[in-house]
Amino acid sequence: MAAALELREALGQRLRDLGIAAVTAEHPQVFTVEEMMPHVQHMKGGHSKNLFLKDKKKKGFWLVTVLHNRQINLNDLAKKLGVGSGNLRFADENAMLEKLKVGQGCATPLALFCDQGDVRFVLDAGFLEGGHEMVYFHPMTNSATMGLSPDDFLKFVRSTGHDPIIVHFDEDVK
Repeated sequence: MAAALELREALGQRLRDLGIAAVTAEHPQVFTVEEMMPHVQHMKGGHSKNLFLKDKKKKGFWLVTVLHNRQINLNDLAKKLGVGSGNLRFADENAMLEKLKVGQGCATPLALFCDQGDVRFVLDAGFLEGGHEMVYFHPMTNSATMGLSPDDFLKFVRSTGHDPIIVHFDEDVK
């Protein structure tokens, strides 16, 4: 728990250093979008669901961030990402702890500042094209939700050395 608090403070400092203002709501610990939404539904904007995945051969890790109400088919996603149908799996918690320094229920693109370049970041185009004033993610803990403007969110992500792979999930897989 102490490590999570230190990481959350490091995240806050990084955001301040980048001149990014964020709003945060504390809430009980949640492990699913369904558990989270009653606590944050008053926060208008794009709320996230995050999947930490690996390819079948464990050669690559993917953090996939989609709008909270989007259903994801891993085979379709694998095709969109060019890794081949059936080649994406959920990564185990140990891999997430190693790469992003967060555990189960805490996957978040805000943890990308902990990654050493091993994780590719996939972002639902709906966050950027949905007209959201704010987009929301866990700030290194699943007992809070943090909101940033879409532009500030992209500024943060790019500051971590990640160039998001923007995916239009509403388009058919080719």
